[in-house]
Amino acid sequence: MSFIADRLGRISPSQTIAISTKARALKAAGRDIISLSAGEPDFDTPPNIKAAAIRAIEAGETKYTDVAGTQALRAAIAAKFRADSGLEYKPEEIIVGTGGKQVIYNAMVATLNPGDEAIIPTPCWVSYPDIVALADGTPVPVPCSQNSGFKLRAEDLEQAITARTKWFFLNSPCNPTGAAYSAEELRPICEVLLRHPNVWIFTDDIYEKLAYDGFRPATIAAVEPRLKSRTVTMNGCSKAYAMTGWRIGYAGAPRELIKAMDTLQSQSTSNPSSISQAAALEALSGPQESIAAMVKVYQERRDLVVAMLNAAPGIACHKPEGAFYVYPAIHGCLGKKTRTGTAIESDEVFVTALLEEEGVAAVHGAAFLYPGYIRISYATSTEALREACTRIQRFCQGLS
Repeated sequence: MSFIADRLGRISPSQTIAISTKARALKAAGRDIISLSAGEPDFDTPPNIKAAAIRAIEAGETKYTDVAGTQALRAAIAAKFRADSGLEYKPEEIIVGTGGKQVIYNAMVATLNPGDEAIIPTPCWVSYPDIVALADGTPVPVPCSQNSGFKLRAEDLEQAITARTKWFFLNSPCNPTGAAYSAEELRPICEVLLRHPNVWIFTDDIYEKLAYDGFRPATIAAVEPRLKSRTVTMNGCSKAYAMTGWRIGYAGAPRELIKAMDTLQSQSTSNPSSISQAAALEALSGPQESIAAMVKVYQERRDLVVAMLNAAPGIACHKPEGAFYVYPAIHGCLGKKTRTGTAIESDEVFVTALLEEEGVAAVHGAAFLYPGYIRISYATSTEALREACTRIQRFCQGLS
């Protein structure tokens, strides 16, 4: 009998973290490595946010808070939802977690029973299916092709719903594709969900403010208010405010579910860091100019990367609406060999060979339940991106 619980056999370590770890190891060994694998802004946390954290420490705000977050932070989150999406949440309908991942975990563990299904459009963030599986649920992937901009079609959602469906996930803008939905694009999806009153909706909007060319991502509860009573609207500070290490995610949802998530959190981590909460309060209620500055740079990087990847033989790269990823197809590279004789039989072999031969770290598409593609993060310096894309072009030119 194994000492390790059977439930851990349902999941695997994050493959994006695994690639980043391997890249760091090669760099530590003296290799010239450019890592495009991590989903983390390369910008520093804005000074006003760091200053707020320092003030909180000096003021002695270092004690336990309410499990669901301080009243001040939850009020600021409610104001953010109201201002950005027209969504009305009371503080008791909001929970703050140690990152968005904990919010997702809490919601799934609090609601899923064995056999319950969760529909997840793919390509998807690597943690969704594992969290569902760890919570005794069954992930149901629904492919979204590049031909539709990696966006879910209403008819495909309708077909995937069964009597066991409890959750539907939507991540917009999406990790790994950068695809984002307008209100018009969400309306047919909302119509399907209205026909299935037993299906709850989990919307992950954490990249919401990272959108380009004037695009405004929409969120389901705002597009269709009749769905708000069974929707979790999740967001966080990690991406828009370059606060990944501060670990603050949050969500608005019906009070009964928030209470269940609060109970679960009270017996796992309790409250998020009091200092991080003070920083998050400043992030949400203080100056917002830093976001526009980051978005401007990200858009320039996106355009550079898309153009350079589309100039690489065998690669076809779709231009995304948001986030800081591109998800190029590598079908034209499969079945070929590298200069050193490695046969490119899959996207995983492609990224491994690219790392070993050219020192560029990317993530294979199979990690996101959508093989034949790779994910590249452009949340790194423009100079590094230009050099990395030059190396990718050289790698592809060497395939035969």
